[in-house]
Amino acid sequence: MTAKRVSLALPSKGLLADPTLSFLRTCDLKVHKLNPRQYTASIPSLPQVDVLFQRVRDIVYKIADGTVHLGITGLDVVMEHPSTELAVVHDNLDYGHCDLVMAVPETWIDVETMSDLVDISLDFREHKRRNLRVATKFTNLTRRFLHEQGVHHFTLVESEGALEAAPTLGYADIICDLTATGTTLRENHLKPLIDGVVLHSQACLVAHRTALAQPAVRETTRTLLELIDGAIQGHDYYSITANVCGQDAEEIAQRIAQNPLTRGLQGPTVAPLFAASTQSGEHWYAVTIVVRSKNLLDAIAHLRSAGGVQATVMPVRYVFLDKSPSDARLDALLNNTQDS
Repeated sequence: MTAKRVSLALPSKGLLADPTLSFLRTCDLKVHKLNPRQYTASIPSLPQVDVLFQRVRDIVYKIADGTVHLGITGLDVVMEHPSTELAVVHDNLDYGHCDLVMAVPETWIDVETMSDLVDISLDFREHKRRNLRVATKFTNLTRRFLHEQGVHHFTLVESEGALEAAPTLGYADIICDLTATGTTLRENHLKPLIDGVVLHSQACLVAHRTALAQPAVRETTRTLLELIDGAIQGHDYYSITANVCGQDAEEIAQRIAQNPLTRGLQGPTVAPLFAASTQSGEHWYAVTIVVRSKNLLDAIAHLRSAGGVQATVMPVRYVFLDKSPSDARLDALLNNTQDS
């Protein structure tokens, strides 16, 4: 049956819950929830969407079995629980960044790399007559990574509690867990291995692959991607307007465009300031450029050197390109779905 309503699952708790609502708000997709205890909500700007709040792991399960059409969750959970019906339509929403890492006790002073861990695992096998014990919530990712790195003598200890305490409590030797800053690891006297990053993770948008073929789900997904891409790209730009005196617009535009950093996305835009002229026949113009955030101060310096004064800077909310960068991924997913 073709769906007319589209379901979107969002994190109900945890580190992604509040940032997800804030992120959607920056995309003009504010979530309306009647009271904090409700597990349903709406998005006024997308009236066809029903919002459901779920745990990040449950979001993956519900999308995989087709209970929910779309969802925002962590890439780590998606990669840990792969499914043929689970499609990642946007793999980086630019928040919720963390790493899944291998971490060992600080007292293991000679263990810094995965190569060292290979030696340790062989030493455990030969002298202690047992495997290296690894505590983790991500058994699939951890198992695959260890085998890829040449560590074959290990036992995974699945745990849902505070993994950082596992080596101290003695039920594991090392851990594989998520970390954003490394502070919790250090506080528990653990250190990540230099080359022990299993996965770089962040918030992502996922969909039920088959449901994407339905018009309502497909068009809602395109709308989400358009707003998400526009907002994410907008975060990386500033709009600068400065007043510049010159003979004419063409001369000023050439002067500003001498520096590649101040050409912006496309421009500059030069507009006359009416009733603003000098006795020499020169006129004042408002020059507007859109530059990357990292080039802001360089752009200001160049505008000053070109005679720019009274510069004002505004953050850019959206940058919409000729086509949403995520459209290609979505088109590929749709083509694969139709072929299968």
